[in-house]
Amino acid sequence: MSVLDSDTGTAAVIGDKLRGRVAFVTGGTRGIGAAICTSLASQGATVAAGYGGNTERAKQFAADFAEQFGSEPSLHRGNVASAEDCRRTLAEVVGTHGRVDILVNNAGITSDRTVAKMTDEDWYRVLAVNLSGAFFMSQSALAHMVEQGNGRIINVSSVIGETGNIGQANYAASKSGLFGLTKTLAKEAAYMLAKAGRNTPDGTGLTVNTVTPGFIATEMVESIPERVLDSITAQIPLGRLGEPSEIARVVHFLAADACGYITGQVWGVNGGLDM
Repeated sequence: MSVLDSDTGTAAVIGDKLRGRVAFVTGGTRGIGAAICTSLASQGATVAAGYGGNTERAKQFAADFAEQFGSEPSLHRGNVASAEDCRRTLAEVVGTHGRVDILVNNAGITSDRTVAKMTDEDWYRVLAVNLSGAFFMSQSALAHMVEQGNGRIINVSSVIGETGNIGQANYAASKSGLFGLTKTLAKEAAYMLAKAGRNTPDGTGLTVNTVTPGFIATEMVESIPERVLDSITAQIPLGRLGEPSEIARVVHFLAADACGYITGQVWGVNGGLDM
C-alpha cells in the first residue's frame, strides 16, 4: 500500500488504489497541486498537470516527478479563467491519455484588498479563476465521465470560504461558491449517470466533492506577515500550519473507487480552525 512521507511529501511506496485511472489536476505544478499530483501518482494514477504561465517551473516539476515515478506527467498550459482554455486543456488530456477519470479543480489565486479599495479587476479575476474555472473544467469533464460510466470531480476550496477574512471578499466569495457548485454538480452528475443507464449498484459512480484546506505551508501563505501568521496559528486548535501532503491524502482518498458512496460533501482539513 502506498504512503506519503509526511515530512517530505515524497512517494515512499507505489500503491494501486488508482491504477488505470487518469487524473487531471489544475494548478498542478506547485504547492498543494503538486502534492496532489504526487499523491495520486503514488496510488498508481496517470497524471496530467495543468499550469498557467511559468513554463520553467512546470518543467522542473515534471523532472522531479519523473525522478520519483520513472515517467513525466503530461503538462497542459492554459488559463482556467478562460472557458475556451478549460475545454481545450480537458480535450488535450483525453486526447493524450484516452480518458479522464479524476478532475481536481485546484487552481486558485488571490488579489487582496479591503472592499473599499477593491478594483473591478480584483473582483472579476479572482472569481473567474477560482470559481468559473472550476465550473468550466467540470462541465467539460462531466460529458466524458458520464460516457465512461464513472468519475471523480474534487474541488479545492478554502476555510476562508466558510469564515470570511478581512481583505479577501473576492477570494472568500469564490471559495464559498464552490460549496454550492459542488452540491449542484453532485446532484446533476448522479442524475446524468442514471439517465444514461450507467448508474449500476456495483458501479464506482460519478461523484463530486470539495476539500477545504485551512492555512497550509505553501508560497501563498509565505506572503503573510510573520506577526499575522503567528496570530493565525494561535487560533488553530492543533497549533500549526498544515502540510500540502495532508490535503493531497484526502484528495486521493476521495478519488478512489471505494469512495463511490461519498458525494456532495465538504471535507475540512484545517486543524480544527472552523470549530
